[in-house]
Amino acid sequence: MATVLEMKGITKQFPGVLANDNISLDVEEGEIHALVGENGSGKSTLMSILYGIYRADAGEIYVRGKKVEITEPRDAINLKIGMVFQHFMLVEPLTVAENIVLGSELRRGPFLDYDQAVREVERLSESYGLKIDPHAKIQDISVGLQQRVEILKALYRGAEILILDEPTAVLTPQEVDDLIEVMRNLRAKGTSIIFITHKIREVLAISDRVTVLRRGKKVGTKPTSETNAQDLAEMMVGREVLLEVKKDKAEPGEEVLQIRNLVVKDRRGALKVNGASLAVRRGEILGIAGVEGNGQTELVEAIAGLIRPESGQILLNDRDITQWSPLRIKQAGLGYVPEDRHRRGLILDYTVAENLILGLHTEAPYKRRFGLQDFRATKDNAAKLVEAFDIRPPFPHQPARKLSGGNQQKVVVAREFDRNPDLLICAQPTRGVDIGAIEFIHRQVVAQRDRGAAVLLVSAELDEILSLSDRIAVMYNGKIVAVMPVEEADEHKLGFLMLGGRLEDYQAGGGNSVAG
Repeated sequence: MATVLEMKGITKQFPGVLANDNISLDVEEGEIHALVGENGSGKSTLMSILYGIYRADAGEIYVRGKKVEITEPRDAINLKIGMVFQHFMLVEPLTVAENIVLGSELRRGPFLDYDQAVREVERLSESYGLKIDPHAKIQDISVGLQQRVEILKALYRGAEILILDEPTAVLTPQEVDDLIEVMRNLRAKGTSIIFITHKIREVLAISDRVTVLRRGKKVGTKPTSETNAQDLAEMMVGREVLLEVKKDKAEPGEEVLQIRNLVVKDRRGALKVNGASLAVRRGEILGIAGVEGNGQTELVEAIAGLIRPESGQILLNDRDITQWSPLRIKQAGLGYVPEDRHRRGLILDYTVAENLILGLHTEAPYKRRFGLQDFRATKDNAAKLVEAFDIRPPFPHQPARKLSGGNQQKVVVAREFDRNPDLLICAQPTRGVDIGAIEFIHRQVVAQRDRGAAVLLVSAELDEILSLSDRIAVMYNGKIVAVMPVEEADEHKLGFLMLGGRLEDYQAGGGNSVAG
């Protein structure tokens, strides 16, 4: 195959960080090239240089054999390079067709030629197998379809080299399957795709070659057919990685958490939890699967006392905590790892040591007489937890904001797990965390279960739900629509339920039903 893109010796330095260190990458015509690595390995920086968001300090870029200068995204677009970002850039009140042609409108005099725009979208949709209603408004379509709009936007502008940045991060399993089929169609048409991801299984399923970055350097490029999950994980992390969660069968005890007919509205008054009932027992991990935005966030925030329910009951160890304050609930035995560590889990300008006692700072041994803090106890606690949870760098007195995302998450996990709570809520515990830290956090979650905690796990990663959970509840449109032992679950079944399918329809269809 012909080489359509070469990046040679790309180097990019940010203050205190060498993000790209002499990286070279080549992409062939009509190939899917996966770009993988831990957080901070330099993947997004490298692609941002290719798309003109950053300028390299050193190195050269060649497109179809010609040396080029890319100083802004328009340069990249003119070179037929397109990029679909993880966070979509769509105007929700506008239609699919209007979003696709926005900025490059087909005009009839001074006005948008909407009919011609619709015909062009239909032509592209048909050509690339990206079926979508051009008249639908963005606010009314699923995340998976919104992603199709972003891909069509790039194709409409003539993209022949397409960068997909973590494209499966917010998709259901069925939507991931659809995306993989779309990528195959694009490859068949000659489009070259650079696929940024941290999901090794998807790399193995769809890519032709894979390049691994680690700490700003290129570790190597391999044909995908000549590698495997363990090999890629070790290249990414630099050591052997345990990819499977090892745990004994659960031995659940009494119910620690009981949720009865809970109704919760968000801060704008929208109904988010609609009569949910659930129980979590001591010594088990109950995972909640669901497309984000179906009430999981509001459910766990209500349990933690951060939102007051409209009605229903929450019982912790048979005590009604429905109207209690967050501090009182924590003191009653709750540990809470929130989905947004910056907004809910840390005070970034506080030191690591101070963050490790948040919520505990008013209690002994951290509080002395007259409200003074016991700095010796704070220091000793930090030294213990920094070592036990492998927080890097091991400097308890530096601000939390100076840590990487994975190490910030370890601070939150260390603080909440060390309290040995009766109920532990883990909401997206490995979001934005690299594969080495994921392995560590998973071991710690299982250890909490094994010592007798009731664990409620919320995750957008179905692999994580299936690996860690003993039972799985599926949440759709604010309701718990199914609860099952993990042995009865698989990705297809969960994905069907997550999209609004009914369990009885799935069973009646032999597992082949499609949610309507």
